[in-house]
Amino acid sequence: MRIVYISLHWPRSLSSSVGKKIGNQIRVWRNLGHTVQFFSHLHSAHANEKLVEGQRFYYKNNKGLFSSEWDRIAAARKLIESVCVYQPDVVYFRWGMYVHPMKRVFKIAPTIIEINTNDYEEHKLLGFPRDQYNQVTRSVLLGNADGHVFTSRELAKDPVFRKFNKPYTVITNGIDLENTPFYPAPNNTPPHLIFIGTPGMAWHGVEKLVLFAQRFPDIYIDVVGYKSFSSTSETPSNIIFHGYQRERQYEKLLSSADAAIGTLSLHLKGMQEASPLKIRDCAARGIPCVLPYEDTDLCDLDCRELLNIPNTPDNITTHGAEIRDFIERMRGKRLERSLVESRINITQKEKLRLDFLNSIFLKNKG
Repeated sequence: MRIVYISLHWPRSLSSSVGKKIGNQIRVWRNLGHTVQFFSHLHSAHANEKLVEGQRFYYKNNKGLFSSEWDRIAAARKLIESVCVYQPDVVYFRWGMYVHPMKRVFKIAPTIIEINTNDYEEHKLLGFPRDQYNQVTRSVLLGNADGHVFTSRELAKDPVFRKFNKPYTVITNGIDLENTPFYPAPNNTPPHLIFIGTPGMAWHGVEKLVLFAQRFPDIYIDVVGYKSFSSTSETPSNIIFHGYQRERQYEKLLSSADAAIGTLSLHLKGMQEASPLKIRDCAARGIPCVLPYEDTDLCDLDCRELLNIPNTPDNITTHGAEIRDFIERMRGKRLERSLVESRINITQKEKLRLDFLNSIFLKNKG
């Protein structure tokens, strides 16, 4: 097949989890004999940031609301024109908030949308204007798509998506295990817990780490992606901020972690289940993981190196001692890759994805 892959709004850095995923998907698709072109609609990135290879359509994001929106529309129009020239068999679209005139893509080729989140609930956390805009426009993309790909069973069953009555499949997030190192257990005193997140995402629940750090000063917490917690007045000394880390520094932090902990407040956006890439990054490297939600791939895996705790507002309070004991038990231990390999490896997942894309292509061709 001749496939176009579209991403809206964000620069897809090769050092980010999403950028790595997109790059790996495209690589696997090409290795399996398909022709693929990436089309990225984005605001400007840092000058030294390496982005996923492809055609890029930039807009300025610092000119005020209406000027920025006009820039976004102009960039989207150029993207659509280029996709039309490319003449794909199918379009694979990573869901993003609608920008005009993206609806024209449906006239070019059968379009499949990948859905990674409950956008309906998530945008309620992003302020009234974004929430209202998303509620008005979300059906333009989701309702006109030829198929949906969900990253969890829960999303596939949610009425906010089921109402569109589209062919769908569930394919969780995977990572490239062939190029992911496996690290031996570190020799830390005290033990280190790592958290990887992004500022501005309320569902990451980073404020809960402060409560945990205050209660258990004998655990060091490495926080990647944040330079500080703006919502707290005083941060315990056993929380260490590392900010955004590039590849070498990121790998160094992962290699020194005794355990990792995932998203702490997924319930805030109406979700109980997910398959986060950052936890897959950790599990693939052998790092024992605390899962504060139902992980689609890992929830039924019975092993001592995974700890499941509830996805509730008070999960750190009610299960803090259990987390602390888990971290202590994991000192000198590693999660064997053989236990998770078949569950998180990207190659098999992409074969399933391509089968679904091909079924939509053949259905529309017929």
